[in-house]
Amino acid sequence: MNKIYYLASCDTCRKIIKALPKDLELEFHDIKQNPLTEPEIEQLHQLSGSYEALFSKKAVMYKTLDLKNKNLTEADYKKYLLEHYTFLSRPVFIIDQQIYIGNSQQNILKVHKALGLV
Repeated sequence: MNKIYYLASCDTCRKIIKALPKDLELEFHDIKQNPLTEPEIEQLHQLSGSYEALFSKKAVMYKTLDLKNKNLTEADYKKYLLEHYTFLSRPVFIIDQQIYIGNSQQNILKVHKALGLV
C-alpha cells in the first residue's frame, strides 16, 4: 500500500493532504503520534539511498543544537531521525516502492503524477 509520513500539526503537510482526492488509497502515518521505528527508518533509507536525504536541515532543533557547524555522518543523521520526529523532511510519500521526500513544488508534482492525478 502507498503511504505518507507527515506531521498533522504542519500547515504545509495539511495543505498537501487536503489537495489529495478523498478516496485515494493511502496509509497515513503521523510521525508525532506514531514515531518512526528503526525498521521504518531503515526502509526509508533503502528507498532514498541515504539518511541525509531524509533529514530536514530546516528543523528548529537543527539550529538549536547547532548541527550545521558539526560534521554529521550517516550514523548521526540516523540517530537524530530516530530521536525526534522534527528531523524528518516532510512529507515523505512511498508510492509503488518509490520515495518522494519533502514539500517542494516539483516533488509534489512528481507525487501527483505517480498517483495518476495529473
